[in-house]
Amino acid sequence: MRVPPVGFAARSLEEALRLARASAEVTHDHPEGIRGAQAVAAVIFLARQGADKASLRDEVEGRFGYDLSRSLDEIRPGYRFDVSCQGSVPPAILAFLEADDVEAAIRNAISLGGDADTQACMAGAMAEAFHGGLPEALRRETLARLPDDLSRVVAAFEARFPLPDAG
Repeated sequence: MRVPPVGFAARSLEEALRLARASAEVTHDHPEGIRGAQAVAAVIFLARQGADKASLRDEVEGRFGYDLSRSLDEIRPGYRFDVSCQGSVPPAILAFLEADDVEAAIRNAISLGGDADTQACMAGAMAEAFHGGLPEALRRETLARLPDDLSRVVAAFEARFPLPDAG
């Protein structure tokens, strides 16, 4: 859930993977934690480059070995709280892949229950990268809830790492 900035800041896929490893090793120094962080950062980086959802799915399944063949409707009835990366990252990726916009990705992730804040952070960040930003109303409301010092951090990050237009 803390790795999305890496995918937004990286200048190459290799850099995204390297920075994701470094960020994960601090709190999730386990092969699964690193794999999960790298998968999320890779999706964000590649989405920023204009990759379509089929390519993103193929990349995640091929590079990281995650099974993304089930739908959220198939997962939802038996889904339980699972803080492991292998239990939360693939559903978060599916929440993004099955959504038509940022808000739908976040709603999809929350609809699973479980570690909803973590999954919503990941799914929302992937959707933000894919769609070229947040809807203005959502962005405005979110920033209004942040303390001034955090709003300045967001503004500085966005200025340094702007998203391309969604086109």
